[in-house]
Amino acid sequence: MGYLFVQRGRGRNGFGTLLVILVLAFLTSPSGCGYHVAGSAAHLPPMVSTLAVPVFATRVQNFHTEMSFTQALIRELNTRTGYRILNKEDAEADATLRGTILTQTVAPLTFDAVSGETSSYLVTITAEVILTDHAGRVLYENPALSYHEQYQSTADLSSFIQEGSPAVTRISHDFARAVVSDILESF
Repeated sequence: MGYLFVQRGRGRNGFGTLLVILVLAFLTSPSGCGYHVAGSAAHLPPMVSTLAVPVFATRVQNFHTEMSFTQALIRELNTRTGYRILNKEDAEADATLRGTILTQTVAPLTFDAVSGETSSYLVTITAEVILTDHAGRVLYENPALSYHEQYQSTADLSSFIQEGSPAVTRISHDFARAVVSDILESF
């Protein structure tokens, strides 16, 4: 933080003192720097106060990806907004946020130079989301959100299956942050 040294003005009108007061008032006044209190940037239509978030649909055979995505989205909405969030389909909700897991792939990413075995994998998940109001009017839609996460492999097959889950969880958190930001800032 800089310091402002002012020598008392020699003039009779106090212009130097007034200038110092104005500069200090300008420097300490709030400005539109883009920061805001969490939840205050919500710009959904005013009629929306309750959001329903039913469990995501899925078109993949992977275990519980849709649950991870749904839970992350609900947690993010609860954390960043003042809306009442329902974790199911509800006729009383002002709007409903539905999602579908479209694809989930696991591909070898790196290989061990000595053994030739895969040493890490890349998980890629694509999902779509749509937010509609009570009358069915689309408020927000994104048909193809794609996220990637790397994880290390292991020689133990049972651990290999379990290592994918933390990667999916990390992807679901990134997905939820992006969707909520997009919804709140797109209005």
